[in-house]
Amino acid sequence: MIFTGSHILSIAQFDRADIQRIFEVADAMAPYALRRRVTRVLEGAILGNMFFEPSTRTRISFGCAFNLLGGEVRETTGFESSAITKGESLYDTARVLSGFSDVICMRHPQEGSVAEFADASRVPVLNGGDGANEHPSQALLDLYTIRKELASKGREIDGLRIALIGDLKYGRTVHSLCKLLSLFKNIHITLVSPVELAMPESIVEQMREAGHTVVVTDDLPQSISSVDIAYSTRIQEERFATKEEADMYRGRFRLNQAIYTQYCEPNTVIMHPLPRDSRAGANELDNDLNHNPNLAIFRQADNGVLVRMALFALVLDVVDQVDKYARDVNWYNSARTL
Repeated sequence: MIFTGSHILSIAQFDRADIQRIFEVADAMAPYALRRRVTRVLEGAILGNMFFEPSTRTRISFGCAFNLLGGEVRETTGFESSAITKGESLYDTARVLSGFSDVICMRHPQEGSVAEFADASRVPVLNGGDGANEHPSQALLDLYTIRKELASKGREIDGLRIALIGDLKYGRTVHSLCKLLSLFKNIHITLVSPVELAMPESIVEQMREAGHTVVVTDDLPQSISSVDIAYSTRIQEERFATKEEADMYRGRFRLNQAIYTQYCEPNTVIMHPLPRDSRAGANELDNDLNHNPNLAIFRQADNGVLVRMALFALVLDVVDQVDKYARDVNWYNSARTL
């Protein structure tokens, strides 16, 4: 695809060469994400960070990525602080706010809403999650993390064995990740969920049509016994009609150190898009995994900054200028790793 000036709305926009390009640029962003270098390549540029649904990591990660490239961030959080509560349409909101910004990141609870907004925007729009539909930047950072974790073991994405665990019906992160994995070869994917929260059949069929092996089950121990990646997701309570309905499934597929030791291969990587639900009734990833070196959830979050920096640099066409506007940092910088 041509990245310059483009919206980033769906994984369907990318082919395998596009993914490789994003990851190459993300790799080059490491000195800036690690605060070893500072660049002002986007000095004067403004990101409109519009989050109409609760978010901590994604919102701050996008803002951090833009700041690290030298840009400024303006934020709207929640419907109550926006003119949408006064009846303003997405079209009008897009026309106005795109006049104030050079690029916009948007999260919205309704499927298709970000694409509708992008149709009216005068600047590029990046999808930060639209309902239970897609979360393209999360899928990209997930795959980038998988690539790095496998590379440390001398492996590649082709031939990956992965288990996706939990709420696969409403979990937009796993929807986008499956679509992304369809671009690769010989993937063995196990979908572990209650029947009522199964992966949408259209995504399962897309994976199978791509030639991948897809197993659907509700048996957690068997599913994690021969995988490279165990990717857990929380119950998406906000997508259910009531909290009581969500509680029916909470805590169904818990992974702790004892289960990991008993069933997983020694180097199985544990991933989660965060936030993980650490309440006693849920705790899909137990806190006793915190010191397991294969718990990659925080490396995953760190990688999100690299990938989002890459997307901004590509969309705003400054990839070749980043180093030109760079200098060393002049403040105390604690040791960081990625």
